[in-house]
Formats: sequence, C-alpha cells, structure tokens
Amino acid sequence: MSFSMVRACPACGKANRVPARYLASTGRCGSCKAPLPPQGEPLDVDETAFNQILQEATVPVLADFWASWCGPCLAAAPEVHALAAEMAGKAIFLKVNTEENPGLSSRFGIQSIPNFVLLRNGKVVQQRAGFGGRAELRRWLSAA
Repeated sequence: MSFSMVRACPACGKANRVPARYLASTGRCGSCKAPLPPQGEPLDVDETAFNQILQEATVPVLADFWASWCGPCLAAAPEVHALAAEMAGKAIFLKVNTEENPGLSSRFGIQSIPNFVLLRNGKVVQQRAGFGGRAELRRWLSAA
C-alpha cells in the first residue's frame, strides 16, 4: 500500500486522503470542493513512508535528519518549517528522526546532525551536515 496522509480541508474541516504523488499539488476537498493547498510543513516519516514519497515525488524532496536530543537540530526546526511553508508546491520536506530510523541514516551516511539531503528523482543532489541557514536551503531547492 502506498503512502497517503489525511489532511483536513481548511474550508469545511472534513478529512481528505492525499496520496504521496499529490503532496505538492493543489487538490480539491472531496466534500465541499474547496481547494486543498499543497503540503506546506515538514512530514515526520519512517523508512517506508520516506521511500514511497521519494518514489512518487514530482518535486524536489528535502530530508532533514535530526534527533530530539540535538540542540542545533531543534534550533534549525523553525527555519525548516518556515521554508516548507514558503516552498509549498515546489518541494516536499521530510523530517527523519535518526534515532528511530537508523537504516535511513546509514543509507545516506549520516554521521553528524542536523544533516540535510536534497533529492530529485530519487537521487541525491546536495547533502550537508550542519544548518547553513534558510537562504542556503532555498538556493539548493531553486537549483534542483
């Protein structure tokens, strides 16, 4: 079964299931037909969801590898969240907890966090340990 998420309609509040391939698209509520905006905040994912989203994404995917005990990770989170809102429809943002997903951490050679991986068509385009700021991530996404 492929990844999908349930999002509430901003107009009527009804739940709508959104498949991975439509996370960056503007859809329509199944109940009231109001527009459902693209995903505008980072998604906490496990390895299965990560792989399915990566396989179906039509836009670049920025993965934020982090852990709850990491001070720099927690400091970067609001900036990543703000950029996700700014780039809604142009990119998908994923948060990968390295403590809960060691397989993904190993797959991408994560040795220090925060670590950001930009992927396009399932392939790594950029990777960086440490948070270089919202402007740098925006440049990455613009170039992808």
